[in-house]
Amino acid sequence: MSEYFSQHSLDYHRVEQAIQYLEQHVAQQPELREVARAAHLSEYHFQRLFSRWVGLSPKRFLQFITKEHAKELLRTSHSLLDVTFETGLSSPGRLHDLFVQCEAVTPGQYKMQGDNLVIEYGFHPTPFGECLLSVTGRGICGLDFERNINRSEQLEAIQAKWRNAEFKENAAKTGSLIQEIFDPAKRQQSVPFHVYLKGTNFQVKVWEALLRIPYAEVVSYHDIAHEIGKPRAVRAVANAIGSNPVPFLIPCHRVIRKLGEFGGYAGGTARKKAILGWEASSAVARAA
Repeated sequence: MSEYFSQHSLDYHRVEQAIQYLEQHVAQQPELREVARAAHLSEYHFQRLFSRWVGLSPKRFLQFITKEHAKELLRTSHSLLDVTFETGLSSPGRLHDLFVQCEAVTPGQYKMQGDNLVIEYGFHPTPFGECLLSVTGRGICGLDFERNINRSEQLEAIQAKWRNAEFKENAAKTGSLIQEIFDPAKRQQSVPFHVYLKGTNFQVKVWEALLRIPYAEVVSYHDIAHEIGKPRAVRAVANAIGSNPVPFLIPCHRVIRKLGEFGGYAGGTARKKAILGWEASSAVARAA
């Protein structure tokens, strides 16, 4: 399984390069050979890699990530979101199949900054590049995709959030969780993952709302603001979404701007679109 994820991580980087190229040259509608060249592959190998990885051809994937498609998703998913919110998590067939139990720390625990807390961590390849996974005895406390920093800087960032915690590398333990998180077969079982989050009541309320977004659907920041009863707090909602410590588990990638633009993402906009495309193709595969 680890070799599978290592190869998947390498494939993701190539696909990410292709997505970035498509974004930058969308007005020119580049030919397959141009995109393949950007990914440093032949047309034949690129077409096979891209189609195998995402389940869609490069041309169809480009259509998926256009603004017009995003606008259509917003128009068609709004009523479904309303139904989802009204029924809670009582309809697994209509909701995403991964549930996360959020447990926020108390103000006293927040002040302690992780005192007497042991956090085990590991760096692992995933379908969307390498990530740093951090766990406590009470649940996952961090999932951070690689960015333009090295591993030590990435680790320092999570250590800054839990200043008094004791950090221990335990790739064996975190590796088993990685396999469950990113294995489509595991995701279909709707087994909850426990997460140990440090956030304000407002942030936790926003994160809980994100969990109700149906799998492979998107909503706007305004939708989330309305759902939590703060329709005028769109900017605060966006900030809370940006502070999500466990992206992918709590699906902040499913939130886009009201006009159909994809908006920012801590792991990069290319990764956000790649995850959405991956979810869309796996949803189609399950329905087939």
